Amino acid sequence: MKVVVVAYHQGNILSPLNASVLTASQQFSKQCDVLIIGDKLGQMAQSLGEFPMVENVLVCDHKAYEHQLAENIAQVIHEVAQSYDIILGVSSTLMKDIFPRAAALLDIGLVSDVIEIKSKDHYKRPIYAGNAIANIKDTQKKKMLTIRATAFEKAQPSRDHKANIQSLSIHFEAQHSKFIKTEAPESSRPELTCADIVVSGGRGFGSKENFKQLETFADKLGAAIGASRAAVDAGYVPNDYQVGQTGKIIAPQLYICFGISGAIQHLAGMKDSKVIIAINKDPDAPIFKIADYHYVGDLFEVLATFEKTFK
Repeated sequence: MKVVVVAYHQGNILSPLNASVLTASQQFSKQCDVLIIGDKLGQMAQSLGEFPMVENVLVCDHKAYEHQLAENIAQVIHEVAQSYDIILGVSSTLMKDIFPRAAALLDIGLVSDVIEIKSKDHYKRPIYAGNAIANIKDTQKKKMLTIRATAFEKAQPSRDHKANIQSLSIHFEAQHSKFIKTEAPESSRPELTCADIVVSGGRGFGSKENFKQLETFADKLGAAIGASRAAVDAGYVPNDYQVGQTGKIIAPQLYICFGISGAIQHLAGMKDSKVIIAINKDPDAPIFKIADYHYVGDLFEVLATFEKTFK
């Protein structure tokens, strides 16, 4: 089977999540190709070529793809996919826009958010906010999947491996959409989906001002900051902090949460974390059922103790 992985990048920075998709690709074939679409891709193409399972890096480099508009990116995928049996990509916000469009152009079904590949046509994906796992049988000749990166180990690059770099002359201009501007929060903290340590807060903080105490602690740890949907809805933090089924799916090495009870949709977004520490005043908080360590008590007292410890 011929497999192609569509690389995910933002602002000309290659996402580490691609490494997990490359691991998943080996369930179909020992070797795969990688397609990268954008503008000024030279260094990223070289980096992708260092993964041992990558045979060819297909580079579609054009100013028209600078801003990653789903409309014309999907057209490129549609054209390249004609030569492949399996098309894979990471389950990210951007790919959730691009991949359904490409699947529609190919006239095939898309299996999204795959967490396990049992065989070449049998996959598993979470449903009902992670409360159930669907077994998917895909009998299509050409298959298209998005992969939940937290469910697969990251492939490791090797400087001894150099894949073939191939330039593609495929040019599609977007006809029905245009780039206006990018609004991204400026932060010196690690990106939430890639951080090794994440510190999260919930509605238990009580106010936006109180939530800032968590930011001080996170900075001492060099951690990213997350939040429950309740904290986001209350206006304590911006929407891009939200962890959960309707927010960001993460699996850091260490997840510390303060004042988060553990609603189903939140657990779906962080339950794959390697170590979970939960602090909540409610001894029956659902978060405690999946926590490796938990403490029943006042979050502000615990936070103050932690801050003194990590001075």
